[in-house]
Amino acid sequence: MTLTAAPGRARQAAGWRPPATSYGLGLAVAGVAAAWGVHRLLPAVPLLTAAVVLGIVAAHLPGARGLVRGVCRAGLSLAGKRLMRLGIVLLGLKLSLNDVLGLGWATVAMVLGVVAATFCGTWWLGRRMGLRGDQPLLIATGYSICGASAIGAVSEVSDSDERDVATSVALVTLCGTLAIAVLPLLQHPLGLGDAAFGRWVGASVHDVGQVVATAQTAGPAALGDAVLVKLVRVALLAPLVAVLATSVRARGRVKKAEGGGQEAGGQEAKRRPPLVPLFVLGFLAMTALRSTDVLSTAVLDTAATAQELLLAAALFGLGSAVHLPSLTRTGARVAALGLCAWVVIAGASYGGVLLTT
Repeated sequence: MTLTAAPGRARQAAGWRPPATSYGLGLAVAGVAAAWGVHRLLPAVPLLTAAVVLGIVAAHLPGARGLVRGVCRAGLSLAGKRLMRLGIVLLGLKLSLNDVLGLGWATVAMVLGVVAATFCGTWWLGRRMGLRGDQPLLIATGYSICGASAIGAVSEVSDSDERDVATSVALVTLCGTLAIAVLPLLQHPLGLGDAAFGRWVGASVHDVGQVVATAQTAGPAALGDAVLVKLVRVALLAPLVAVLATSVRARGRVKKAEGGGQEAGGQEAKRRPPLVPLFVLGFLAMTALRSTDVLSTAVLDTAATAQELLLAAALFGLGSAVHLPSLTRTGARVAALGLCAWVVIAGASYGGVLLTT
């Protein structure tokens, strides 16, 4: 019996194949490790920024290009979507309602105004410039809320093309990285004290890691205010996603009414997103949990590390979807929109800080 069963087990072992996504996920893990090494060597470069850049490099490196576009594509796409959701959920643990209220209503109102002006202005300008697909929406979201994390969240409900997502992430990451070098040079010429500079950075820089890297140049007072103001912007992610999901549902109902077909309506109903996506509910739940002050510092530190690693893997996956030659047709317009959005958010937040200081 043993001799008879052995060939069957051997055939089963020989026929086993790892899941199709395992190769890409493994490459994403390697990308995160490399990004962590870059961050350790160059602390001024945030981990998430390094992850995006390395993803773009991997997509164009002759030795890795074939793997990224071939056997690893499924796993990298999975990382860009699923791991992004998990990272956004854990991002909620960075935000406490008590901290937000401690800023004062004037500062909260200022942040709301800056976010609204940046989002509406960038979206409108992007559509006027004729950018493809959801790029105007995604770029507006990334600049006004919280960079790549917001782009990933909005792309889930808008079902955006992966190339549009990757292009938007690359642009927002580039501008946020430039802010680390440019904004500290403007503190004294603009007449900003340390705390005011921190608020300006928190209201105008895109990613949380980039905010930290920029504000820490002016000391702990600037860093503390910058992070709090930034987290108020992060809190606006949930209502924005809910509004967009409602808009997608409304468009589905209009299409169903215009088509008049039962089958088309059924297919649209299958595709429409929930009013509040599950990962956004998770984000809100984590924020509520953080507000109770029941979590220890060790738990919060562990969650923060996990959140950053998950987002780094997701951003490596998104960066690997960037195809630079395909950007030549819209590259100038995308860059122009990014520059205009940067001027809008920096100018609006500077005015807001002067009014509330």
